[in-house]
Amino acid sequence: MLLEAFSAVILGLALAWAAAHRLPHRLPARLLVLPTGIAGALFGAFVTHTALGAGGFLLVLLGSVTLSAASLSLLLRPAGRLRRSSATA
Repeated sequence: MLLEAFSAVILGLALAWAAAHRLPHRLPARLLVLPTGIAGALFGAFVTHTALGAGGFLLVLLGSVTLSAASLSLLLRPAGRLRRSSATA
């Protein structure tokens, strides 16, 4: 379990760093992005480990990466300006 948690932290940090490096204009400050990736990965590892048990190490890591990516996607802002149509038109 400790190895799963440590691996999830490393994967979450790597995923968050890659997202912050690749999409800096669409994400908030790195001070928020990096802990969000780590927390998402840890929670994903916990949920997957609880659901599958101790047998599937790679599946637990896959679950942690999936939930980390999902939590990071919630931080994304729209790429361009939003077009608003007037209510009177």
